[in-house]
Amino acid sequence: MPLSAFSHFEQTSTSLAINHQGQFPVVTLSFNLAPGVSLGEATQAMENAEREISLPASIHSSFQGTAAAFRNSLSTEPWLILAAIVTVYIVLGVLYESYIHPVTILSTLPSAGVGAILALLLTRNDLNVVGLIGIILLIGIVKKNAIMMIDFALEAERDEHKPPEAAIYQASLLRFRPIMMTTMAALLGGLPLALGTGTGSELRHPLGITIVGGLLLSQLLTLYTTPVVYLWFDRLARRFARFRIGNPIEEPAGAG
Repeated sequence: MPLSAFSHFEQTSTSLAINHQGQFPVVTLSFNLAPGVSLGEATQAMENAEREISLPASIHSSFQGTAAAFRNSLSTEPWLILAAIVTVYIVLGVLYESYIHPVTILSTLPSAGVGAILALLLTRNDLNVVGLIGIILLIGIVKKNAIMMIDFALEAERDEHKPPEAAIYQASLLRFRPIMMTTMAALLGGLPLALGTGTGSELRHPLGITIVGGLLLSQLLTLYTTPVVYLWFDRLARRFARFRIGNPIEEPAGAG
């Protein structure tokens, strides 16, 4: 039986080697970033192109290298930030023996996050992995303003028996200079990262910009918002304290 009866052969060009990932053949497509385009925008454009050409179900695509590390970091970063906030809350709760005052301290964090995002937008930088690291650093830096004021106010309430309004007012006055000194020290320490030049400086810029922007806005806002939040939570705590076991509800004046 001739071979041509059940086979066909011809000369053509083919690959010298076939790469495999597991048991499946794979093809690697590389791309470079255009000027002014972030890695997140590039990965999104690749996904849009994949949907437009309607790849068969037998073809599966995935990112590798830097793009894969970027997407993995974005998927786990919210949980990392949440874990950091919960850890800070537990430590502050044990320190102050309260469920309310740690929330007062953590109320300074949103202003720092907004300041970091605004600074990145104004400087036309992207929120990349390094920028997210800067936001996590702000969690530890920014809350010290509220810690300084609340720690002094609680001490004045417990030792000097001052009312909450007088205690937080005195804390704001006496702790203003230490707050400004520590904030300026951290802010000036982040300026070389934000303004530096040289090899690898573009990698450090988002870190410095997030730190400087978050500190500037939080410093402007928390000096005013922290006493307000402190007094509001103090009144809330006193209101709920009336309903504890063994603490009767106060009767209004003139009640029979």
